[in-house]
Amino acid sequence: MMKRAGNRSEMPWVALFTAPWLLSFAVFLAYPMYLAFRTSFLQVNFLEPEKAKFVGFGNIVQVISDAVFWRSLFNVIYNQAIFISLSFVIALFLAVMLFEIRRGAAFFRTVYFLPIITSVTVAIIIFNNLTNTNGPIQSLLVSAGLLDEPVNWKFTQWLPMPILALFNSWKWFGIQMIILLGGLAGINEAIVEAAKVDGAGWWRRLFSILIPQLKPQIVFVLTMNLINGLQMFSEVFLVFDLEGGPYHAGLTPVLYLYKTGFKDMQMGYASAIGIVLAVIIFALTNLQLKLANRG
Repeated sequence: MMKRAGNRSEMPWVALFTAPWLLSFAVFLAYPMYLAFRTSFLQVNFLEPEKAKFVGFGNIVQVISDAVFWRSLFNVIYNQAIFISLSFVIALFLAVMLFEIRRGAAFFRTVYFLPIITSVTVAIIIFNNLTNTNGPIQSLLVSAGLLDEPVNWKFTQWLPMPILALFNSWKWFGIQMIILLGGLAGINEAIVEAAKVDGAGWWRRLFSILIPQLKPQIVFVLTMNLINGLQMFSEVFLVFDLEGGPYHAGLTPVLYLYKTGFKDMQMGYASAIGIVLAVIIFALTNLQLKLANRG
């Protein structure tokens, strides 16, 4: 009885401290989601909302049959397949290295984390200057004989997404490294020392002890990479026009949604794109979690 009375007396404090989050969730997430869902059933011009026309699932059907939408989805999955693999390998390697060394680890953690706090706008401008046809990277590749001549990669069909994946890997590997490093710090050192005594080499300890112990962190990192990657916008918006460049090679679903809603003024269709994309992200995330947690 005393415990129940104590719990009831704490309820006002619980409500007080959770109210800011609940309010922000309602205003900035729940209500916009409701508006998007409702608008997806309408054919409505952004500038003439009074002329809205109910079309039911017509917008959803149109998105499903839209070749440009599926090209944008292919682009972002193509990009993320490279980004997730590359950034995860870099982050895991550096996390293990920093876990192993004892001197200078704090300095290297700071250096590797610097790209995270760099503005995406500033970073992509520098990246553009480094990789354009007159930039130092292509000049070096040409002088080394790896390229016959500079390539304007933004106007090719298949290069934009891999090159942007390289940029994103540099930009975001640091946060993954810190998460994995935190997981490594929680591993019982006695297990690692026992493996050393038993003669287990570095690679054996990595694959038999460290990586299995990092499973929660690995699942979290891969899941967040997938969710954030499928919503990629800033990088392609700063590099390409709203069409995603020639061949729609740089188009992503969120960029296509933005163009449809704010350039073409088709808010109903843009909302339908958002709904379909949310369903796809939900399905892929659940699939990834099931595969990662299997067994």
